Amino acid sequence: MKQRPLRRLHVIALALVCAVGPAPTAARGTVPAAAPRALPADVEASLAQLGVPREAMVAWVEEVGATRPRLAWQPDRPANPASLMKLVTTYAGLELLGPAFTWSTPVWLQGTIADGALNGNLVIKGTGDPKLVLERMWLLMRRVQQAGVREIRGDIVVDRSAFTPGESNPADFDGEPLRPYNAGADALLLNYRSVLLTIAPDAARGIATVGVDPPLAGVRADATVPLAGGACDDWRGALKAEFADPTRLALRGAFQASCGEKVWAVAYADPKSYSERALIGMWQELGGRITGGYRESPAPTTPPSFELRSPALAEIVRDINKLSNNVMAQQLFLTLGATQRGAGTPEASREVVKLWLRARTGSGSAGSVIANGSGLSRESRLSARTFGRLLQAAWASPVMPELMSSLPVAGVDGTLRKYKGGPGRAHLKTGSLNGVVGIAGYVLGDSGRRYVVVAIVNHAKAESARPALEALVEWTADDALHPASTPRRP
Repeated sequence: MKQRPLRRLHVIALALVCAVGPAPTAARGTVPAAAPRALPADVEASLAQLGVPREAMVAWVEEVGATRPRLAWQPDRPANPASLMKLVTTYAGLELLGPAFTWSTPVWLQGTIADGALNGNLVIKGTGDPKLVLERMWLLMRRVQQAGVREIRGDIVVDRSAFTPGESNPADFDGEPLRPYNAGADALLLNYRSVLLTIAPDAARGIATVGVDPPLAGVRADATVPLAGGACDDWRGALKAEFADPTRLALRGAFQASCGEKVWAVAYADPKSYSERALIGMWQELGGRITGGYRESPAPTTPPSFELRSPALAEIVRDINKLSNNVMAQQLFLTLGATQRGAGTPEASREVVKLWLRARTGSGSAGSVIANGSGLSRESRLSARTFGRLLQAAWASPVMPELMSSLPVAGVDGTLRKYKGGPGRAHLKTGSLNGVVGIAGYVLGDSGRRYVVVAIVNHAKAESARPALEALVEWTADDALHPASTPRRP
C-alpha cells in the first residue's frame, strides 16, 4: 500500500481480510448492492491495536452525488454524535434563517437626557445574540455615551424573555461548573458568562500582572502573582486559583516566567449575577455613573433608541464549527425555536430541527434523538447513514459554501489544526465526549473526487481511537489505490 504523509506511524497494518459481500438490493433507507460491509484493513488494524472493538464504530463514506456508498459499516446503528450535532444545528440555521441573518439587541434610553444625565432607565433587550462578547459590550456602552449619557439616574433594565432555556446547573453534565463550555444559553448572553484572565510576566519586577475582562462590579481580583522558574507545564495548576467565591478571584500560587503571556477563560461562579456585574462594571470602567441598580423587566414596545447588530450567521457558524463552541450552538438552537415557532424553548427547537432533519434525510432519521443543539449530551443519537444523507443534501444546498467553509480544515485551523499530513484535504467537524469520538465532513481524494465521510466511536476507550478515524480519512483520500464503483445521480 502506498504510504501517505497523513499516515500515523503507530498505526500498524495487520494482515486482516476485509470480507466485502453484497448487501441486499434495496430502496431508499437500506444499503444498496455492493456497498462494502467491512472496515478497511488499516482501520481494523488500528482499532485492534488500541483495544477498541470494531463494533464500537459506525461509518459511512460516499462520493458526493453518488447513489451508493463506498463504505457502510453499521450505518443504521444509532450513536452518540457528541459535537457532530453542531453540523445539524448550523446547517438547519443556514437554511431556515439564511446566511445573512443577524441578531438585534435593541437599547432604549428611557427618559430625558440633560447635562450628561439620563433621567430614567437604560433598557436592553436580549434576542439571543451568540456573539455579544467583550468588544461588542464595550461598543454598546460607547453608543450610550455617544448619545450624551455619562450618568444613569435610574436602573439598568434587562429583558431576557426571548429564551426560556430551562433551569440547569453548570456542573450537571460533567461536574466542571467553571468550564466555559458548560455555560447555559441566555437571551442576553454576555461574553459567554466567562471571565478572561490575562497573565503577563514582568521579569524586571519579579511578578506577573493579571488583567480581568470584563470588569465585574463588586468582584475583587488579584492584580499580580509572583514569578517562578522552571518549565511551562501546568501553569493553571501552579496559579492555585480559587474561583468559587463570586466576589473574589484569588490566585494563591505563582506563574512560570517561561510561559510568556497566557489568557485563561473561566466561567463565572455565579451565572445569575453575571449580567448585573458585567454591565455595571463595564459602565463604571468607562467612567459612567449610576444611581440606581439592576433589574429585569419587559422592554418597551416603542421603537428603540438604537440597535446593536450581531455578525451575520455565516460568520457565527464558523465560530461554532471550527472552535466547537457549545454555548453559541445552543444560542442558535433556541433561536430556531424562537423564530420558527415563536418560542425560544428546547422543546420548540427540537421540534423544528427534527422536522427539518426528516425533510433532508428521509424516514431513516425517525430514530434520531436530538437533546440539544451542541451535542453536549448523553442522550443524543444519530446514525452514520443519517449524517451521510445530511452531508449529501448539504452539498447540493445553496448554503453549501457557508457550511463547508465553517468546518475545521485538517492541518490548518480549528479543532483540526494539529492534524498531521497534507493540509487542506479534509473539511471535518470533530466531536468528543467521555466515551465518544467522531468526525463528519468532506475529504478530497487523490483522484480529484470528493467524499462524504462519517465515523463515530462509542466506547470507554473512544478517546484512544482517534488514529482509527485518521486511518479512515487516509483510506478515503487514497481512492486511486482503493477505487470503487460509485454510480452518480443523473
